[in-house]
Amino acid sequence: MSDEKVVRIGGASGYWGDTSTAPRQLVESGRVDYLIFDYLAEVTMSILARARSKNPNSGFAGDFITTVMAPLVREISEKGIRVIANAGGVNLEACRKALAAVAEAQGVQLQIATVEGDDLMGRSDDLRRMPVREIRSGAPMPGNVLSINAYLGAFPIAAALDAGADVVLTGRCVDSALAAGPLIHEFGWRPDDYDKLAAAGLVGHLIECGAQATGGNFTDWEEVCADWESMGFPIAEVSANGDFVLSKPEGTGGLVSPLTAGEQLLYEIDDPKRYVLPDVICDFSRVTMDQVGPNRVMVRGAQGYPPTDTYKVSATYADGFSCVGSVVLFGLQATSKAKRLAEAILAKAGAVLKANGLEGFLESEAQIIGSVSPHDQHQITNGQYPEEIVLRLAIHHAQREGAEIFSKEFAGSALAMATGRTRIHPGRPKSSPSIRLYSFLLAKQEVPVSVTLDGKAVHVPHTVTAGSPFSTSSSQESPSVEITPAPADTRVPLIALAVARSGDKGDDSNIGVIARAPTLLPYIRQALTPDAVAAWFSPLVKGTVHCYEVPGIHALNFVLKNSLGGGGTSSLRLDPQAKTYAQRLLSFPIPVPATIANKYSQRTTQAPRDIPTCE
Repeated sequence: MSDEKVVRIGGASGYWGDTSTAPRQLVESGRVDYLIFDYLAEVTMSILARARSKNPNSGFAGDFITTVMAPLVREISEKGIRVIANAGGVNLEACRKALAAVAEAQGVQLQIATVEGDDLMGRSDDLRRMPVREIRSGAPMPGNVLSINAYLGAFPIAAALDAGADVVLTGRCVDSALAAGPLIHEFGWRPDDYDKLAAAGLVGHLIECGAQATGGNFTDWEEVCADWESMGFPIAEVSANGDFVLSKPEGTGGLVSPLTAGEQLLYEIDDPKRYVLPDVICDFSRVTMDQVGPNRVMVRGAQGYPPTDTYKVSATYADGFSCVGSVVLFGLQATSKAKRLAEAILAKAGAVLKANGLEGFLESEAQIIGSVSPHDQHQITNGQYPEEIVLRLAIHHAQREGAEIFSKEFAGSALAMATGRTRIHPGRPKSSPSIRLYSFLLAKQEVPVSVTLDGKAVHVPHTVTAGSPFSTSSSQESPSVEITPAPADTRVPLIALAVARSGDKGDDSNIGVIARAPTLLPYIRQALTPDAVAAWFSPLVKGTVHCYEVPGIHALNFVLKNSLGGGGTSSLRLDPQAKTYAQRLLSFPIPVPATIANKYSQRTTQAPRDIPTCE
């Protein structure tokens, strides 16, 4: 790659609230050509929509203006770094004006472009008349919609850069488009350069979650925790053919390896052979990752196919109210005491609801933290419970009044029920609207996209294709591989043989499992069947479990349908986004020959190496 043009893109934000140190690190020592900022999630759109309804100058990610551009705009401009951010939220014009004011105050001239068309809230009545249907359930659009946004692609961003934009602000687009747009602009990739567009999608997918690609949230946390305070953020060094090196700024903490990058590749995806983006359908199953230097991983092998003729559209809507109360309990039999306390509070609140002429709770969830989770009791080996626990009790009710009754009765139990308790938070638990996700597909021709640069319209090439049928051989079928028979009594936990990361997509979750060596994958595959994973996560999983092969990185990707209690803010569970699911699975026992057990079991017992700060 040293003899050809290389474009360096830094991933400076993985979500709204990410550390403000990332952009400064990348600007000062990353030598990047582009900075990308991802701020938006489905529920974030409803939060921004509510903010705009209260203040017409709100509705965008204000942190982008105050903590990123205000202190760095001069240096960004002097170094010629171009910025792509979906910070516009649901109020692109207000975001543009705020940024322009910051730049002007510091004497910096910025060409600021906006990409518009994703916000479909004004067309809610038209969409109901079409009518649209929810992707999975087929349900019609609900009436109390808070936000409706289409996931736009990368070509409008490229058009803005072609027109000379220094900063491109978008609303909702696919996360990977923030990186794909600059690559289309720099290399002149066409809408039918499917393999290159798939590679661009992979670049964006790997770096849009910030430090997750550079050792953050890594299974082998002890290898990186000594430098958590100075974690490096990802840089993709991309060549014209789509191959790229994943790296980070020199002298920063973290780790870039095939395992850290592989965990991010599988993060929050379904079938790796069919990763659908607005501009291309990607096949990541044969992607390879090779260490080519310290903290440098070469990534290649993404394949692409013609895109669909629809955009995915996500709407959010209010569905009643939820309330969560937590209390710490100490003493003998604290676990049993907590279980009875939860029953009593729900029963008493239910009686008050009835006395007030209200329906009962739509759902409730009691979780005991510090003891073995009720969902994991089938994994207990010694039956012992610690006796310092937290009771977390959550409810969902159709009306705010019902949620408030629970709040009062939860607080009112303090002097009337269990002893040995103390509060985590002062005061009564607060009720809040329960926001649910509604997703559907909409023909691209129904979503006109426009680009404006400093008040002037920019031509956006027509990139809507008719689409084409796309099918793959089932990636759920495991190839037959001969392995050495494993004695039934020779088992190691999965973490000895693999790393893993989990994430969410609505009410579904996924767990990517990457073998530490190719020779270990057959043993993992033999034991870790979809049925075995479903049983391990019972009763959390209400749907089916699918397993997809990812041979390029010696991995399996498990997708657990209906496994998050609704997901997002609509879920009453402690973990509504499957952030802990991989850690739960890594204790799964895998039968292996004694030679493998002896070689790899030490990983689960050895102390961190030369990193006393992790103790």
